[in-house]
Amino acid sequence: MRIYVAYVAPDGEVLVALDVAAGTTVADALGLRAVTERLPVAPDPAGLAIFGERVSGATPLRDGDRIEITRPLHADPKNMRRDRAGRHAATGKTPPRRRRGLRTAG
Repeated sequence: MRIYVAYVAPDGEVLVALDVAAGTTVADALGLRAVTERLPVAPDPAGLAIFGERVSGATPLRDGDRIEITRPLHADPKNMRRDRAGRHAATGKTPPRRRRGLRTAG
């Protein structure tokens, strides 16, 4: 079966396509030489996902799965929103509203 391993960093991205046997786990796939030679870092077991859903190394793979190796956040989004709201409250300005709707290429 065909699976993919994806890693994105500020300086580039890596996408490796692999043909693996049925019953292969996430950890098995990440241990393959074709993956370890191309990744700039060792994957953190806590930062693994398949199509955005967190998984463990013991998760069995299915045909077409994309293993995503995630990186830790530099800042907590909830705290960043709270800080922005506090800055706007201190200045008496209302925060800018986001526009909703379709974006068109132009």
